[in-house]
Amino acid sequence: LITLAIGWREGVVVAVIIPTTILLTLFASWLMGYTINRVSLFALIFSIGILVDDAIVVVENIVRHWNMRGGRGLVETAVEAVAEVGNPTIVATLTIVAALLPMMFVSGMMGPYMSPIPANASMAMLFSFFVAVTITPWLLLKIARKRFESGETDGHDHDDPGAMGRAYAKIARWLLEGRKRSKIFLFVVGGLTLASLVLFYTKSVRVKLLPFDNKSEIQVVVDMPRGTALEQTERVLMEASQKLKDVPELVSIQAYAGASAPFNFNGLVRHYYLRQTPELGDLSINLTPKEHRKRASHAIALDIRKRLADLSLPPHSSVKVVEVPPGPPVVSTLLAEIYGPTPEARREIANKVKEAFRQVDFVVDSDDSFGVQHERLRYSIDQEALEFHGVQEQAVYDTIAALFGGVKIGFSQRGDGEKPVDISVALPRSSLTPGEKLLTTPLPAGGTPRQGANVELGDVVKVTREPSSFPIFRHNGRYAEMVSAEVAGRFESPVYGMLAVEEEIAKLDFGATPKPAIKYHGQPLDDSKPALLWDGEWEVTYVTFRDMGAAFMVAILGIYLLVVAQFGSFKLPLVILVPVPLTFIGILAGHWMLNAAFTATSMIG
Repeated sequence: LITLAIGWREGVVVAVIIPTTILLTLFASWLMGYTINRVSLFALIFSIGILVDDAIVVVENIVRHWNMRGGRGLVETAVEAVAEVGNPTIVATLTIVAALLPMMFVSGMMGPYMSPIPANASMAMLFSFFVAVTITPWLLLKIARKRFESGETDGHDHDDPGAMGRAYAKIARWLLEGRKRSKIFLFVVGGLTLASLVLFYTKSVRVKLLPFDNKSEIQVVVDMPRGTALEQTERVLMEASQKLKDVPELVSIQAYAGASAPFNFNGLVRHYYLRQTPELGDLSINLTPKEHRKRASHAIALDIRKRLADLSLPPHSSVKVVEVPPGPPVVSTLLAEIYGPTPEARREIANKVKEAFRQVDFVVDSDDSFGVQHERLRYSIDQEALEFHGVQEQAVYDTIAALFGGVKIGFSQRGDGEKPVDISVALPRSSLTPGEKLLTTPLPAGGTPRQGANVELGDVVKVTREPSSFPIFRHNGRYAEMVSAEVAGRFESPVYGMLAVEEEIAKLDFGATPKPAIKYHGQPLDDSKPALLWDGEWEVTYVTFRDMGAAFMVAILGIYLLVVAQFGSFKLPLVILVPVPLTFIGILAGHWMLNAAFTATSMIG
């Protein structure tokens, strides 16, 4: 573009300036302790479009002065040209830095995630100014000196604004010369600005924390009822694998029953490493590289969810399709924390909230943190029988542990420096059903068999069946039950799921239990009254947009003060800042036309 507009020599100068500035920025990034990752690279790509501004302004002004130098030296003219645009260029650079730096103070999980953007982009702008006023004139002298010393010009009439300039002058003159036309134009622009904001209200432009990423892995999490045998969990995983084997982009599926799959950062936050019980299973799905497939991983995840919709599961089971998040992971995309005076009240409200979740068509994979009670066996030791038979209590514990867990008797060396394999003696799983066979297990007792000290396990223990207890969860020391879900379909942002769920909650009959108060941030202060606190991705979204909104206002104030200092006027900066709200016309219209969500990266732009 510079070559076409000014000349090829000037284009070469700008082409050299860009990598020079980027290399200096990378050096500064290293000094600040940042690494080269997707976010820091985004900052560099984001800044390329604005870091060339300083160099372009300086190059164009030097070339213009050289064409009008009137016999003066090239060096002297170049210095005058740089000095002429020096102050405006400094102010323009500092205004961009002032717009970016407040993002350094975003709190929450998105703070460290986003900090490379303002840090790297600000350094890029500062280095671009330094390069523009030092290296650019020197390099232009080296490349274009001979042409201008010989009297050759660039072939452009610098008094002629060009076709675009003439068109602009014609339109601007037509608008400014008529007072009525000027007012109509202002009202139209103002109306378009307000109309663009209406796109949020009509949901034509959706709000989301971050756009979906395109990864090569997806996880399917299967939660069976507590007490489910490992073999049944494995059968469900195998059935799910059969339903997914025809996915075109599939490379492999790894099934993990009763053991956690290898976990990433998302699994760390969701505590997947604790999934070690028989009723829990995972499918790790590996996809072809994204450059070799047409569908993005999110579209494939939607397809997987449809294929598993008719999976035969026992009651109170759940299947979740988990994608790798593009940004900071959360426990669940849509998460409702239920607070209340008693566990029973919290669970009752949570069940109602889960019912509301299931009434919303784009809220999927709903689940809760407490599940259902299952039957469990309690082995109670009869202390009187222990004393009567002379059996030690520890002997009973050791016997029960050996029956159900086996006994390690040694290990086998594998050689080649590999870890030895344990050798254990244990009963087959089919023999672990409580009954006469287990209860006739002999116990060591005081006396000898000849003295009649032949004591069985059933003589000193009582086996009873009872309902199991519910898991207990606390958030920041406060007892809470959780209802979780994902969003997929018409809307894929938690805020729309929250609003839809709240509409369904308003329709529900809670009976004698009061309806929970809805809170969007911060735990309730009084646990005696039921409350629902929205958490999950919403909490990260709320904190991020709140802090970025505050950063936006600080940036506007900083730019205003810089322009006041430059022009010595309090009114003129307001004219300069008028385009800021007008940018919503193009930004939101562009999101609407491209069917793109308005994300945190959109707000950065």
